[in-house]
Amino acid sequence: MEYMMTTPAVIVQGVSKTFVLRHNPVASFKGRFIGVFNRRWRQRLEPFQALDDVSFSVNRGEAIGLLGANGSGKSTLLQIIAGIIPPTGGQVQTFGRIAPLIELGVGFHPELTGEENIYLNASLYGFQNREIRPRFTDIVEFSELQDFIDIPVKNYSSGMYMRLGFSIAVHLQPDILLADEILAVGDASFQSKCQQKIAQMQSHGMTLILVSHSMAQVQQFCSRYVRLDHGRVVESGKT
Repeated sequence: MEYMMTTPAVIVQGVSKTFVLRHNPVASFKGRFIGVFNRRWRQRLEPFQALDDVSFSVNRGEAIGLLGANGSGKSTLLQIIAGIIPPTGGQVQTFGRIAPLIELGVGFHPELTGEENIYLNASLYGFQNREIRPRFTDIVEFSELQDFIDIPVKNYSSGMYMRLGFSIAVHLQPDILLADEILAVGDASFQSKCQQKIAQMQSHGMTLILVSHSMAQVQQFCSRYVRLDHGRVVESGKT
């Protein structure tokens, strides 16, 4: 355990991210022509600094919470750590398999059944079908979708989507779990089961980075926190 707690799992070094906001986006030639004479319809580009020189590290087996108001850069940072979007500056190093619980159900094909999407989604994490077959029953039972697993997911509710996506991710035994406000999956009973599953995975050495608005939730799962405000780290410490 001492080895786990002193070996880095995620290193964030001087990470910055700038987006370009397009005001009055114009797609047609007519629109661009009108914009020449009318400033109100003229396209305007504005840089937006979502993250500014963010640095911290998380050791193997540790849990850290990312706190901050809407627009503080928490979700953008999580997407950079997951490798979904690149940083404008700085770098992120990760050590181990990552399961990003950012938008559950991303990667599902609506025309395929729940069963087929389990194998499809797991392949995005680098798993082969033969590796998923022994875990298939556990994934389905945890999601509580036994009666719907053989129908196309286009017929699923948003809650069913989230249940299946969560169940797939946590049963692939990730080394690092990135969770973005997704612990409110389903009803109170299922939420409790999700929280117990994450706690169990933590006890086996999984690293957790949790984005939340709730300090109480961060205190439940995390030993440390980092607070962001307008893309910068303004506070950090133990929970």
